[in-house]
Amino acid sequence: MASLQIPTTHYYLVSSSLPISQNLNISPIITSKQHKNQTFLVSKRRNFVIQSVTQDKEVIELPKPKKDYDDDDDDRLMSRGVNAAIVLGFGTFAVTKLLTIDHDYWHGWTLYEVLRYLPEHNWIAYEEALKKNPVLAKMAISGIVYSLGDWIAQCFEGKPILDFDPKRMFRSGLVGFTLHGSLSHYYYQFCEALFPFQGWWVVPAKVAFDQTVWSAIWNSIYFVFLGILRFESPANIFSELKATFWVMLTAGWKLWPFAHLITYGVIPIEQRLLWVDCVELIWVTILSTYSNERSEARISNTTAEENPDSSSNEPPNEKDSRAGLNTI
Repeated sequence: MASLQIPTTHYYLVSSSLPISQNLNISPIITSKQHKNQTFLVSKRRNFVIQSVTQDKEVIELPKPKKDYDDDDDDRLMSRGVNAAIVLGFGTFAVTKLLTIDHDYWHGWTLYEVLRYLPEHNWIAYEEALKKNPVLAKMAISGIVYSLGDWIAQCFEGKPILDFDPKRMFRSGLVGFTLHGSLSHYYYQFCEALFPFQGWWVVPAKVAFDQTVWSAIWNSIYFVFLGILRFESPANIFSELKATFWVMLTAGWKLWPFAHLITYGVIPIEQRLLWVDCVELIWVTILSTYSNERSEARISNTTAEENPDSSSNEPPNEKDSRAGLNTI
């Protein structure tokens, strides 16, 4: 009697696992070739996993340990401390001089009486200083105004109050002290001698002369002297002056004609510089901003030309943002 053979169908998974029989009672026969194929697939899969882990280890960098302190932070704190000492020292000196103008006569005075006569007696002291040495008094006022104007300009540029550049503020104050106070004193006397007339047209004529001849001369002196104090070459100073001359001259026409109607029409000649210096707080802010923006832009362009590789490696968004700032 012939034996009955039941056909067996084998199914294989994609991962080359052991065959699954439709009839579970009969074991499938695995050839040696199939076993080799399974071993090769498993070893290949394991090698792929190991290589992937190795590649990830090569790409990922471990974070570097942070330092307990940063040298830049220490320098910034030290700079703020020095600036705070400068502001506190000069501020204390100025306030003390203003508040103690009558300290020799305070005996028996009340606080109300001290505060009441404070503005009047400070004004009298200023007039006496003008009589004794008018040029020196006007030089001191211009030096203070130009220093404050540059400080205000740096604050408008986005710097915190105590993160200002003291060298830059000193340069601006030095220009105001040595040049603006003394030259303005003699200029107003020259202007009175140039227009010794009485008539309605004298004040507009003085304003027109001031805003053309004198403004062009003084703006040029300011930019040239600041460039010398920054130790810049004559070519760079001339290029900056050429680029900003007309811009600054026309910008002054938006402010000074209205102020000088009061200067030449109301204020006496000896008090004109004090009034002009009060308006100068706004104008020096504009002057200092223009001058230092041109200088910083030139320095940054020179640095970029000397290091083209570093600038080419910057991301595109950083280049665009920096270019946008330079065109503002």
